[in-house]
Parts: sequence; C-alpha cells; structure tokens
Amino acid sequence: MAATLKDATAIVGIGQTPFARQLPASEKTLACRAILAALDDAGIPPSEVDAFASYTMEETDEVEIAKAIGAGDVTFFSQVGYGGGGSCATIAHLALAVATGQATVGVAWRSRKRGSGPRPWRNTRTQLPTPGQWTRPYGLLRPADEIAMLARRYMHEYGATRDHLFNVALACRNRANQNPAAMMYERPLTREMYMDSRWISEPLCLFDNCLETDGALACVVVSARRARDCRRRPVYVHAVAQGLPAQHHGMVNYWTDDPLTGPSWTAARHLWKNADFGPQGVDVAQIYDAFTPLIPLSLEGYGFCGRGEGAAFSEGGALEIGGRLPINTAGGGLSEAYVHGFNLINEGVRQLRGSSTAQVPDATTCLVTAGEGVPTSALLLRS
Repeated sequence: MAATLKDATAIVGIGQTPFARQLPASEKTLACRAILAALDDAGIPPSEVDAFASYTMEETDEVEIAKAIGAGDVTFFSQVGYGGGGSCATIAHLALAVATGQATVGVAWRSRKRGSGPRPWRNTRTQLPTPGQWTRPYGLLRPADEIAMLARRYMHEYGATRDHLFNVALACRNRANQNPAAMMYERPLTREMYMDSRWISEPLCLFDNCLETDGALACVVVSARRARDCRRRPVYVHAVAQGLPAQHHGMVNYWTDDPLTGPSWTAARHLWKNADFGPQGVDVAQIYDAFTPLIPLSLEGYGFCGRGEGAAFSEGGALEIGGRLPINTAGGGLSEAYVHGFNLINEGVRQLRGSSTAQVPDATTCLVTAGEGVPTSALLLRS
C-alpha cells in the first residue's frame, strides 16, 4: 500500500455549512450544500463525482446524495463505523479507491444535527449493543461517563491534573476566538470560568466536553496528477491508517492489560511505518477532541511524547501557536464545532494551503486524527 498510496492522491476541495446549535435545514440539505461547496472549491462539476465515503452513523446516504447533487455513474462507495473514529478513514477509503483506479473523483462528507437532534444513547427501545451491556447498567450511560473513568485512571497513574485539561480546552478556545466560523468565536475562556463550571461527569466539567452542533462538511479527493489542474492548491494524502487493537472494548477498553493504551497506538504504528517522516516532522496537528483527556492520550499514542507524559506535554503553551505542537487551529470539537471530527480534516487542508485563521507559519505537514477510545483512523497530509 505504501508504494502506491503515498502522495498518490490529494484533497482539492473543502466545503462546509455554517455551524450553530440549531439550523433549520435538513441533514440532507446541509450535506448537499457542503458537498457542492467543496466541488466548487475544487472547480469540479458534480457530474464527475464517481465515489462516495461516509460514516455508518450518517443519516443521509450516497443514493440520495448522488441524485440530489447530480452525480454521474458511481463506481465506489463505502461507510466507516464507530462514530468519530471514522472521520479520517473516509478520506483513506477514497484515496485507496482513486489510487487503485476504482474511481476518479471522490467525495466524503458528514452532516449532523446533534445540536437540535436526539442523543443516541437515550433510545431505550433498542437492545443494548454487547459493549453497552457491560457499562450502562453500572452508570456509564454516555460517552462522557466512559471517558471520565479513563481520565480518572490517567490522573491517578500519572499525576495529571485539571490544569492540564484546562491547557487543552484553552488552546482550542484561543484558536476558535480567531475563527469567525467557530461557535465559540467571541467567547473567551479563562481558568476561573473553567474551574467554576458545572460537572458533566467528574472529573470532566462543561469545558472538557465537545460542543453540540448542527452542520455539515465535505472534502473532494482526486489523483495527484489531476490535482495539479484543480482550482486550489492540492494537499496530498501522504499516509493513512486505521486502528482496532486486540481485545478492544468500546471507550472503556475493559479487556486490555492497559486501558490507557487505546486505538491510537495501533493506528500510529501503521501510519508512521508508511510515512517519510515521524512525529518530529509534524508542523501542526488536528487531534480529535470530543473530550479534553483524548488529547494527552493521543499525544502519547502518536509518539509526540512518552507514556504518561501527555499531560505534562501541554504545559508552557506547547499546544498554542508557536508552541511545540500547535493543535486544533480552528477550535476543534471543543470550540469550533462538533461534527464527528470532520472539521479537523478541513482545517488540516486550510493549514497546508496557508489559509487558516490561525495559520502556523510555513506549515507543510499536518497530522489529523479521528476519535481515540473507539476504533480509529488517522491521516498525514503534506503540501
């Protein structure tokens, strides 16, 4: 795979709708708007789209989307499971399809009305999935509860504190304060606000949790050769990976020897094996941040620091612009929008185009990750 996939494809178009707690349009309408915006960004007509990739949790489907946007014959389509763990994998699937000749123009998207829609765990009419039978009867009802348990163990074993989690929340909020498209654009965060906020699931407070957002985003993937003729500067898909570790169990990782060694460790080994550079060669990172503890866990999993050092890595402004590893430069799921991590992909593209609202000077490489704690995926992008 490395010989054929490395830099063989590129993201040439990105699009998104506004983000808000409540948008009146349907998820299908939002999806079509984001996809058409991405195709216009690339300068490619909808009739040339012949591949689609989305999440299994996506309520829209390629049949209806293809008809609505006016796509031609479609020769590749796929869906990726595990919620936010599938974000980067949608791009990976399209890259594989284009690089191997199964398609020529691929579109990935995520459309979600989480802000105004229902919470999936509130549906008590359906039978619990097998992992849920080991957690929900004992009070771990929501993803926040499951990650809170991991966070408490991480604090106990490695001395992480709420100040370290605040460092993550603040870095994301500071970047959102620079981004007019972010839901938290004009809403600064202080340490006092953070420490005084209400608990969601102790030790996670309000600002340790992602936003609830209506909105949609999309990307267009083509071959590297075709990318040179598109409207925007191409951003190359350098390496991709998915990760499902042995004996994995939902977010709580009950059955493994070390529950804090999550899917990112598995994905990272494959990602770096197929790349021309390692963690030290990454200029900027867009790290999945449904909850603040996922950042230190991911920093360790992807090799930016040693085991148990992720919390301390956040000290001294390391995650800010000019720090050791600027992260989530549009605000991420914590402060821009939570659309199952797809906004992290679009921001990675903007960084390497040089058009971010919080631009990292001379950035040429970007790591984008999907949800840690669930079967995950990751992308290495380069300009």
